[in-house]
Amino acid sequence: MIIVGGGPVGLLLAGELRLAGADPLVLEAADGALRRNRSYGLRGINGRTSQSLRMRGLTEAFSAAQSELFAVARRLPRLIKGDRARGHFGGLPLVEDEVQPGAAHGFVLRQHVLEGILADWATGLGVRIRTGCEVVDVVQDDSEVRAVLADGRSERAAYLVGCDGGRSVVRKRTGFAFPGTDATMTGRVASADIADPGAVESSLYGRRGMVHVSMVPGEIATMEFDGGPEDRDAPMTAEEMQASIRRVSGVDVTVTRLDGGIRFSDNTRQADTYRQGRVFLAGDAAHVHSPIGGQGLNLGLQDAMNLGWKLGLVAGGRASESLLDTYTAERHPVGARVLRNTRAQVALMRPGPQVAALRQVLEETLAIPEAMRHFIAMGNGTEIDYAPGSAQPLVGRFAPVPLVSEDGRPVLVTGSEEIRDAVNGRVRIVEADSGTGFLARPDGYVAWAAPDGDPAGLAEALQFVAGSDGVRV
Repeated sequence: MIIVGGGPVGLLLAGELRLAGADPLVLEAADGALRRNRSYGLRGINGRTSQSLRMRGLTEAFSAAQSELFAVARRLPRLIKGDRARGHFGGLPLVEDEVQPGAAHGFVLRQHVLEGILADWATGLGVRIRTGCEVVDVVQDDSEVRAVLADGRSERAAYLVGCDGGRSVVRKRTGFAFPGTDATMTGRVASADIADPGAVESSLYGRRGMVHVSMVPGEIATMEFDGGPEDRDAPMTAEEMQASIRRVSGVDVTVTRLDGGIRFSDNTRQADTYRQGRVFLAGDAAHVHSPIGGQGLNLGLQDAMNLGWKLGLVAGGRASESLLDTYTAERHPVGARVLRNTRAQVALMRPGPQVAALRQVLEETLAIPEAMRHFIAMGNGTEIDYAPGSAQPLVGRFAPVPLVSEDGRPVLVTGSEEIRDAVNGRVRIVEADSGTGFLARPDGYVAWAAPDGDPAGLAEALQFVAGSDGVRV
């Protein structure tokens, strides 16, 4: 099993595959130490992803890393509003009236810190990670897939997953279609200082875009609706950042320090399928969009949670190839929904009186509790339903109670001794007397539910989530 790309999505997928019994090899083009030295901006782990990673015992490390960040960026704790903040929609805060019992709480981290946590977890499971290995071509036939490296060597495996970002070599060389819309704006984030920080007022809705000088210590961010960056990869200069700040803020500032920066845009595209034969796409390789709202990372991590256990079962000979088709069937509509709402968020941040009026209308709408809950669920991925229209409302939705499965096994929640006795060790059992028993897949979504003690349909569901040698009922 080959994973191309050692970012958060590739690392999480590698760990999931390892838990499922596979032996993944991660090929990362960049040098590992250099890649994780620093990152720009912040990354939000949303509610649903937090629930998923809690199943693997990872949230304690995230919580510790967030506490370290808050100790430096002292403004951030105020922004989470007593743990009620659930993100934003085009800059409009999404805040719960009160913290609900069992609510899905997110985290805020720097990406290199997130990658470090996931890399430690994956290597602790025995995942092999090779840095400095640039993949330049992908070739597949009926029996295997080959990753061709820049130095001429090749790695072979039964399956390959491209987790290599928005300009994915895997996607391009395999021939996935990638339709969408071109960039309309340029975002910049730089490690920089200005001569008089107090002269610039941070604003999400400035006269010509966004400028932020106080979110992360030592960083400045701008966003302009100028048709997109001409060259995203060119080294950023102090003069470029200074000009952007001046255009957006209208203040004649001077940038006194710039140690590097990145550009981003709202280029929005999605692969028409996430699988071609033995090759799969996950994360930004499968979908790109504006980072406004912070959903891209979470979308990719959820791709990894969905694909990992399925690919592990098939690679181990415990499930048929048809299981792999459910990856695109389940995840493509979720990605399309995120692309839609990120396009809407970009539209809400454009300057002009018409858009300002639209924001005011939406602010009034968000004052309606049901509307606020809808937007919170959409932004946090908690509205996902993999089996819409199911006769049993729990099926297709995330498990209704917190679950732990650090070994990646499915979880059967039941108060029935008869059902517990009929299931062997490939399924984790949680005893509960709730009136309804349910079986959660390794990614936490419910595959079966019924009045407790009624095994109808359980055998088929167990076959789906644990494979042919997994269980008997």
